[in-house]
Amino acid sequence: MLNYFNKKAFAGISFLIIDDKRVTLQHLIDKVTDNNMKKIILSLLVLMVSVASIQAQDLYKTVRDNATKVVNNPASSDEEIQINQFKVTALNYLSMMVQKRGLKKDTYFYDSQAVNMSSFVTDFQVNLEKARTISPAKRLEIIKIYTDASKFNPMFKDTDKERANVYVDDKKTLTPFCLDTDWEKAYDQATTLVKAALR
Repeated sequence: MLNYFNKKAFAGISFLIIDDKRVTLQHLIDKVTDNNMKKIILSLLVLMVSVASIQAQDLYKTVRDNATKVVNNPASSDEEIQINQFKVTALNYLSMMVQKRGLKKDTYFYDSQAVNMSSFVTDFQVNLEKARTISPAKRLEIIKIYTDASKFNPMFKDTDKERANVYVDDKKTLTPFCLDTDWEKAYDQATTLVKAALR
């Protein structure tokens, strides 16, 4: 039972720091001779893992829920609605494609994709504003960097290009990004290229 807990449930919490020394959970449990104390430690560890899991699941849900609130808020500007509608659509697309393909993805996958996508969109808006103060050509360069980062880092290699590129093909959108995107890779690529472009 201890091996199951250590390797499966506690995959994300494999050691503790005690007096500046790294102590594995197995070592800590082995040192405890009192069975009641072992049960207490195990119960506390299960609680820690449960809380960590709930907090992690909240990231994907929080990004989607916050974007949905902005879209549904009558006080939101057209720009805010358009940007947040993209976020909702991108997250729904991600979830739909995972289910459609019968893929098994963990909480980290969803949370990482949601956070990186949201940061990608936010950074795009900020860097576009910086580029606008430099020149029209620089503005177009930034748009291309972000659009290409989303297009050339596919997550699913979706063959339905019309669906995947619905925002890319819309010349009036504020978020000209591909839905079929690995947002972690796209964010890293865009961040690196934009730093060089805005020097």
